[in-house]
Amino acid sequence: MTSSSVPDFRVGQGYDVHRFAEGRRLVLGGVEIPHERGLDGHSDADVLLHAVMDALLGAAGMEDIGHLFPNTEERWRGADSRALLREVHRRLGDARWRVVNIDVALIAEEPRIAPHIPAMKGNIAADLLTDADRIGIKATTNETMGFVGRREGIAALAVALLVRG
Repeated sequence: MTSSSVPDFRVGQGYDVHRFAEGRRLVLGGVEIPHERGLDGHSDADVLLHAVMDALLGAAGMEDIGHLFPNTEERWRGADSRALLREVHRRLGDARWRVVNIDVALIAEEPRIAPHIPAMKGNIAADLLTDADRIGIKATTNETMGFVGRREGIAALAVALLVRG
């Protein structure tokens, strides 16, 4: 078997974390979730989509979101992370990468995430022009340990599988 006869699959992982902040909206997976605090960040601080984007970019061997959308540039202040995800998808397409699947673990003590997962999956699938059944999202707590356990912020881990062609 030659390398040219093997499909070109690539795996990437992404991680992001944001602290809670007063006076901000809480946006996760492109869904605004009612909560007394949002997440602090230069953009909308959508920790879930940020982890997804870094997983996709890593799988493709591209620079991470900090390089593509630096927090030192005013044009990204308050940016909608779904728009950023669509730009990442465009770049992947230009390089002939297609999403096979994505799996995300969202780690938060609050708020309750499960009711919002179908909408999050739908948003990601729509932005990546794929089927929602290719997107996995799980929510878990940190069992009251660490900064997440103290309700200081939210973390997300993502894995993406791409295929070229």
